[in-house]
Amino acid sequence: MTDTLLAGPALRRLRKREGLTQANMASLLGISPSYLNLIERNQRPLSARVLVQVIERFDFDPRSLREDDAIGGLDGMARRMADKRFADLGIDREELQEFLAAAPQVAAAFARLYDSGGGGERVVAEDAATAVRRAIERWQNHFSDLDHAAEDLADELRLSRGEISAALSERLREKHQLQVRILPAEVMPGQVHRLDLHARQLQLSEMLPGAARRFQIARQVGQLEMREGIETIVAGANLASPEARDALREHIADYLAGALLLPYRRFLRACEATGYDLAVLQRRFAVSFDQVAERLTTLGRVGERGLPFFMAVIDRTGRMTRFTAGGSGALYPLEGARWPAWVPYAAFERPGTVLTQAATFGEGEGAGSGRHWFTITRTVDGDGVMCAGRRAVVLGIEARFAGDLAHARGISLDRLDAVPLGSPCGRCGKAECLNPAPARLASTLPRPRV
Repeated sequence: MTDTLLAGPALRRLRKREGLTQANMASLLGISPSYLNLIERNQRPLSARVLVQVIERFDFDPRSLREDDAIGGLDGMARRMADKRFADLGIDREELQEFLAAAPQVAAAFARLYDSGGGGERVVAEDAATAVRRAIERWQNHFSDLDHAAEDLADELRLSRGEISAALSERLREKHQLQVRILPAEVMPGQVHRLDLHARQLQLSEMLPGAARRFQIARQVGQLEMREGIETIVAGANLASPEARDALREHIADYLAGALLLPYRRFLRACEATGYDLAVLQRRFAVSFDQVAERLTTLGRVGERGLPFFMAVIDRTGRMTRFTAGGSGALYPLEGARWPAWVPYAAFERPGTVLTQAATFGEGEGAGSGRHWFTITRTVDGDGVMCAGRRAVVLGIEARFAGDLAHARGISLDRLDAVPLGSPCGRCGKAECLNPAPARLASTLPRPRV
């Protein structure tokens, strides 16, 4: 980092995020308020000494100062401005450089809007999501070194402290000087968790249910204690965009939370002893249905593999918002695929009830074309954050592995009895029939569990 780094907008956003006045921040950094004001207005460079203070006092990532990397820097912006629609404006490189220095976030917003609608370019976010999904599939959603480290930490805390939630909170307090604080919903509008390094607090919304609170605490512990391992995986993925790298970090943080709350060997033994009974596993480990489902996609340890599940999340509109193949070999469904006879579409009519179905996915319609699957579905509700409504969580496994599952008892796993999804309906001949034969669904919807 050079002594001529102009980083006013980044420093100003950091100050506002921490809720500090210029006088307060200047005092913490050991500089005058007037000098900080000049830095924020890009009239003075951010010196190496001040940058070190920012990093130490606010746990600041200096890589975020290179905000224009996400849009290709000055050259990337110049390529966009070469569009004939802007030819009459006479914008030169010097003006673009001033734009990037003074308002990098506005420049990024412009670039994102341009990329999503101009010249046939693909949306950056979609590319990032695809790249991350492929990276996770290369690992089959099992990160061995991190999983072992999380299991060792969970065992250590369990042996010395007992209850894992209290132990994780105490770990944050003792090792990282962070207190867990539950705040009223009106203090955290639209948020369920927030890390306030100035106050040294992990702040959680009162709207979070118990399992979700424990998950967020475990997530924070994992991020802090396994940061180097996370960055090693992200670097090894060779992802092109910052959006993709950030999304992979978020996925791994979620992974570590699951690995801490559901330590590998104990969880796998419980799965095998109960026939992967999801309700029992929820109670035994004090987690939610979707947390168990996600963890079931990660059981790929060499010599200690669990059953190979995939997981999908479907919203009320029928849109698949999340898909994790795990070790199942399932393929990501094609955009727009709709299988109205698939049991997740009936789940919203029976909220909270576990529904099962044996099905084959038709050729070309999506995951595992032509293969025979057994699927388990239940709706889950949002965790208190705005717009996080009810959704259907789906677990799928090839029917040949499903014979010993608790949820498969009484269900025919004969391929001839499977509901053919994505194939023409016997009544109307349509693959996406909106009126599936009642007889086909009736045989696959189990009686509610008691």
